[in-house]
Amino acid sequence: MIDINLLRENPDLFRNSQRARGADEGIIDQILEADAARRSAIGEYETLRAQQNAFGKKVAKAQGDEKKALLAEVKELATRVNAAKSANEEAQATTDELLGQVKNLIIEGVPAGGEDDFTVVKTVGTPRDFAAEGFEPRDHLEIGELVDGIDMQRGAKVSGARFYFLKGQIARLEQALMWMALDQASANGFTMMTTPTLVRPEVMNGTGFNVEHDDEIYRLERDDLYLVGTSEVALAGYHADEIIDFEKGAKKYLGWSSCYRREAGSAGKDTRGIIRVHQFNKAEMFVYCPVEEAEEMHAKMLAWEEEMLAKCELSYRVIDTAAGDLGTSAARKFDCEAWVPTQDTFRELTSTSNCTTYQARRLNIRERMPDTVDVNGKTKKGATRTVATLNGTLATTRWLVAIMETHQQADGSIRIPEALRPYMGGAEVIPVVS
Repeated sequence: MIDINLLRENPDLFRNSQRARGADEGIIDQILEADAARRSAIGEYETLRAQQNAFGKKVAKAQGDEKKALLAEVKELATRVNAAKSANEEAQATTDELLGQVKNLIIEGVPAGGEDDFTVVKTVGTPRDFAAEGFEPRDHLEIGELVDGIDMQRGAKVSGARFYFLKGQIARLEQALMWMALDQASANGFTMMTTPTLVRPEVMNGTGFNVEHDDEIYRLERDDLYLVGTSEVALAGYHADEIIDFEKGAKKYLGWSSCYRREAGSAGKDTRGIIRVHQFNKAEMFVYCPVEEAEEMHAKMLAWEEEMLAKCELSYRVIDTAAGDLGTSAARKFDCEAWVPTQDTFRELTSTSNCTTYQARRLNIRERMPDTVDVNGKTKKGATRTVATLNGTLATTRWLVAIMETHQQADGSIRIPEALRPYMGGAEVIPVVS
């Protein structure tokens, strides 16, 4: 959740953030009132506890009638202490509940507004002109069927709508993407992680997903576990309740997993092919670092995503996502959207988010600050503070859509981008299957 100390000192920052997100500004004042009540309750409780301790000493020394009188006062004081304790706990619960409803504080410069209010940071490459080449582009599903690489019909037969089989060279192309992402991430200091795809509710909540109200999440009620929509969730929980050592630099992980989304509310949207499906594979970067390094790390993660897009020889644009379209935990998010020829538009392939301290605060992930030496030469162990977390995608199944459509040939075959060829056994083309 958010930093209550920062909110108390700079409430207007949070009011402005809420306004930019299109969220309730009034909750900030509710939090301030609840926090004041909480601190008052703590003060009352501590005062009464001190009195209770002092009475205990008096009772131990008293005798006879004096002791009886004191014991009666102690009993009354104990009742007041218990009442103050209950009031304190109630005030704390109220404050925590309100804090949990506030999304992360956005970073200065994030565009205000909703889904359509993003800012285009840059556009890279020129979409392919199929008319100049003399043929009409096919969509990815038609191509996938021509090369015998995508089978939606049997996917639906086995699992229902929005499931699929990848076959042959298309299945291998997906793995090639994943391996290229792994090699690139490894070269930049990431540790590969094969992550759990089922997580506990406290980890899902800690990452910023509301398990009670998020209709996109699959839940296994019998086991009280949740299927992840991204390995970000498991990686965020990896260091929960730990103190991280950054002596050797930021902790960088590349999560490799299948991911699951219910796609609630998407009826009629992208029903053809593999753009919007219930299950897909993803290579996800996740980074823990000191808060001062977070924005610089965010820029690096975006650059690594662009490097992957360049290797796939795709035209794309980078957008700075508007505040109202940010997830709960993101303070800023950049999306990379590739050109999809048959849709005549850019579609999101990847994104990277700076979650600042929001997730780490919820999951109790800290770093140890350096020891200090006082004026007497005595060493004092360094305090702890919350770390920053960031995430970003290097490859997903959806990338196949842009690659297949962009690099299709007139007969329906697919030219394989040069960077991917070593991962495809040296093949240059995925041919049509007669």
